[in-house]
Amino acid sequence: MEKYTLKSGLRVVVEKIPTCRSVAFGIWVKTGSRYEDLQNNGISHFIEHMLFKGTDKYSAKEIAEIFDGIGGNVNAFTSKEYTCYYCKVLDEHLPLAVEVLSDMFFRSVLDPAELEKEKNVIYEEISMYEDTPDDMVHDLIAKAAFGEHPLGMTIIGTQANLSAMTSETLKQYMNSHYTVANTVVSIAGNVNDDVVELIEKHFGAFTNTGSELASSMLGFQSEQKYYQKKTEQNHICLSLPGLSAKDDRLYAMVLLNNALGGGMSSRLFQEIREKRGLAYSVYSYHTSYQDGGLFTVYTGTAPKQTDEVLKVTMEMLAEIKDKGLTDSELRKGKEQMKGSLILSLESTSSRMNRLGKNELMLGRHYSMDEIIEKVEAVEMDHIRDLTAEMLSHSFALAMVGASDAPIAGFRRDQLV
Repeated sequence: MEKYTLKSGLRVVVEKIPTCRSVAFGIWVKTGSRYEDLQNNGISHFIEHMLFKGTDKYSAKEIAEIFDGIGGNVNAFTSKEYTCYYCKVLDEHLPLAVEVLSDMFFRSVLDPAELEKEKNVIYEEISMYEDTPDDMVHDLIAKAAFGEHPLGMTIIGTQANLSAMTSETLKQYMNSHYTVANTVVSIAGNVNDDVVELIEKHFGAFTNTGSELASSMLGFQSEQKYYQKKTEQNHICLSLPGLSAKDDRLYAMVLLNNALGGGMSSRLFQEIREKRGLAYSVYSYHTSYQDGGLFTVYTGTAPKQTDEVLKVTMEMLAEIKDKGLTDSELRKGKEQMKGSLILSLESTSSRMNRLGKNELMLGRHYSMDEIIEKVEAVEMDHIRDLTAEMLSHSFALAMVGASDAPIAGFRRDQLV
């Protein structure tokens, strides 16, 4: 991995992989729902959509045709803490791809007519999301865990907010958030030293210096949220405070998650789905932010089975708190984690994502050998201490279903 700083101050991270013929290129911006408020919530996601709707040089159709014509792909995504615009192309087409993406980034016209059409597209996206309770519950648990903090808001925003946004609203937001300090370019694939000149050519005039954005500190709220919706299943999330992206205990957290609900051999999957047949989907996951995180267990089950599913989930957590993992789970988890990391090296997209996210959010990079060393260093006591710390808090609880009766008597502090 090589890191460069352009004359403008823009950070560029490059990983050269001469054994492949593809290149993944990404523009990472530290903006997402965390940096929004109740009035403009959804604007980062809206801007992401609008940058594909045409520039001074290219129409939306021409942008699509260019990438289709070179056999590449182009896309973007918005998270709670960052937005990424990216493409993957054959190495010979990288100059054209960088030229088009940089044009989208700097010179999108944000045409008012296109703005109104794209609002309707996002309205439909919101409606689709509201028709998917197993997605909705994950946003609901963020609200239960983080309360009024911006991380408790959705990425997609609300129809009321979007309807009030204008081209000028988006331009003002981009002027304050799309700055050199908040942006990173990452590249992984078959490139040589000339790639820095290519980036300098298209990004060297990036003069919106600004300053790195600040955000309010994150705190965990043990609240309960319920959304009434006519469904055949209750969709439930239970959350505990997790770890920040900078916490060295993340490797212990990944191993804990893998054992509890991270795969088909995990305790929750085996007990709730395979042994008892109580759910089709049951899993756990951990999400890291700059200064905190969230450990979440999800399940979708019939109302009549909800009590038993919650009871079994508590038993699984209590058992790990009391006894920790088995030697087999720890060893298997380490091998699974190492395998996943090493397999990801075969993808230029994965490498580009890792480079961009690490530079933007952490400002540091670990080699694969360093990461594997950290994984191997995790011991049983580390996981036991981490579990005890997490379970010293009451749960945040969220449910989407026809009735809240199944969770009315649930004690969120029962494992404290």
